[in-house]
Amino acid sequence: MIFIAVKFTVRSEERDNWLPAVEPFTLATRQEPGNVFFEWSYSVENPDQFVLLEAFASPEAGAAHVKSEHFAAAMDLMADLVAETPEIINVEVPGEGWSRMAEVTPRSR
Repeated sequence: MIFIAVKFTVRSEERDNWLPAVEPFTLATRQEPGNVFFEWSYSVENPDQFVLLEAFASPEAGAAHVKSEHFAAAMDLMADLVAETPEIINVEVPGEGWSRMAEVTPRSR
């Protein structure tokens, strides 16, 4: 599985526009064969920073994603909204998706 984490620091004036702007990209990516997940969050420390966690079943699925029309359109759009070059981690890991964390289990109440 290809696991990717990207930090996008957006221009302060574009913060409220970011998620609506990337929604078509998000929806199209989630429909791609081989997409495992594509999830947005935001930083609690920096209100202008959004974090994207994404995974693809194989290197081929990840390569197809980068070659898609919606990827190209999103990269063009994002260039107008970001305040700096995004930071990325892109690694191949074993597995097919999220696993349960062994160190924390909910206590009964």
